[in-house]
Amino acid sequence: MVWQVQSRRLGPLGRVDLVSRGPVAENSDDLNDWAQVWRHWHDGRPMILNADGIAAKTLRAAGFWPLLTPATLGVLPLGDTAKMRATLQQKWRNRLNRVQRTDVTVVKRALKTEDWLLQAEAEHAKTKGYRGLPPAFSVAFAQANPGLACVYEARHMGQPVAAALMLRHGRMATWQIGQSTEAGRALNAMNLVLWEAMQDLARAGHDQIDLGILNEQDAAGLTRFKLGTGARAHRLGGTWLHLGCLAPMARWLPDRMCA
Repeated sequence: MVWQVQSRRLGPLGRVDLVSRGPVAENSDDLNDWAQVWRHWHDGRPMILNADGIAAKTLRAAGFWPLLTPATLGVLPLGDTAKMRATLQQKWRNRLNRVQRTDVTVVKRALKTEDWLLQAEAEHAKTKGYRGLPPAFSVAFAQANPGLACVYEARHMGQPVAAALMLRHGRMATWQIGQSTEAGRALNAMNLVLWEAMQDLARAGHDQIDLGILNEQDAAGLTRFKLGTGARAHRLGGTWLHLGCLAPMARWLPDRMCA
């Protein structure tokens, strides 16, 4: 069983540790055991845990206090091309069929430091009022991991109309950024982008793609697009805080506060 700890100093709290999407273990029993014994390897400082795979009642019993309700991710299994195509929802497959009958092509390339995709993402985030990882994160990942930050770009009449940045790590890949122009949306270019990425990543030995958060309330169209690929909804375990003075009270929280 392994987990990664990140630390930062936050004003009067001093050092605060973060374990995100961890720990990682072969079976769920090991995860539940970790919730009880992690303090043997820790010095008692405040710790934030973005849990995945540990039951809320187990975390509460271990003295963790819930901060944020769990998010749900779209996780897309990869494999044989015929099987992946059969798993596509009908409307998604119809759009893919239509764009495949056009002259839209998809090329795979490396991420550039000054990439139009990064600029489009920054502008879109500002317009829609959401915050994600800054473009500098994707650039830093690409520089630190040559060949593992792949842009799949759809082109029509010589111009880019849609693109997705896939970050490859282990047997999984993450859809980090996806943007489409008005022309790209009219052509259903993103369907072709993701379909080509699915096949290429499967051939490279990846088992699944993390498509990011599913948000029916604020991004219903994007959520339908992700689920149309045959992705399954994977609910994370929420964000929790372990703080010495709160731990005894956390054990008595009602279930409705830990859902």
